[in-house]
Amino acid sequence: MSRVELRSSKGLNILYMLLKPSYTHRMQGLFHAEELLHYLAGLRFGHPVYLYRTIGSTNDEAKSLAASGAPEGLVVMAEEQTAGRGRAGRSWITPPGQALAVSVVLRPDLPADRATPLIMLAGLAVCRAIEQATPLHAMLKWPNDVLIAGKKVAGLLLETALNGDRLDYAVLGLGLNVSFAPPPEAVDFPATSLEAEAETEVGRLHVLRLFLEQLEQLYPQLERGDKALYHAWRTRLAMMGEPVTVRTNQGDQSGRLQGVTPDGALILQQAGGKTLQLLAGDMRLRPWEPA
Repeated sequence: MSRVELRSSKGLNILYMLLKPSYTHRMQGLFHAEELLHYLAGLRFGHPVYLYRTIGSTNDEAKSLAASGAPEGLVVMAEEQTAGRGRAGRSWITPPGQALAVSVVLRPDLPADRATPLIMLAGLAVCRAIEQATPLHAMLKWPNDVLIAGKKVAGLLLETALNGDRLDYAVLGLGLNVSFAPPPEAVDFPATSLEAEAETEVGRLHVLRLFLEQLEQLYPQLERGDKALYHAWRTRLAMMGEPVTVRTNQGDQSGRLQGVTPDGALILQQAGGKTLQLLAGDMRLRPWEPA
């Protein structure tokens, strides 16, 4: 039977069964159990769902559940994250009722060295969901940001665990600004929201379902190693052919963005014709600015 488990940071509060929706205390703008079940009905991914009012990090909870044997397709959601994070531990702001904070447990039968396409899968799924839900055009900023009109609207976080030389599980985390964007002083890259760009109301549940649908449609390409996934992702890359700067802990690297390899390495054409490949780590890609 489908179910939503509504949880607080102190544990399970209420178990909602699909046949007996009994949620009577509604809060304006927040998710409601029976509506969530309705929107996610029939999907491969999205069962079971753990819905929290407030949580530190949906990815941390999803990893804990996955390590305990949670099935593929389990989703952890939260109205508010107090310790949400992006790549390299950077913070991610999730105010109540204004964003999507979602983590999905996946168990693809893949060798450990083929984990990179998972972030490509997620990036494509988010872009397509946004374009189905709004008139907006979405692009991807290497390695894991989603842009609208050159501003960040979403971030992705992939975390994996291995069993020998194969993936045991992967957790795909998505933070998507729906009606809220952090102020400029709180971020190091311009941010926006779907509603700010579309200039209309955007339903969070609608976008969530579209995202999970796209994951489901693209997932077979991932499992069979279809290069079409990489090529479709590559066409979405922002700043291609433009001068950029990659900021690293070891210093900045500047050049013209030539592309990204299938294993996720950024290709930078530097002055004098030198080509540099950079694998995603604690790096930030930015448009080049003259000193």
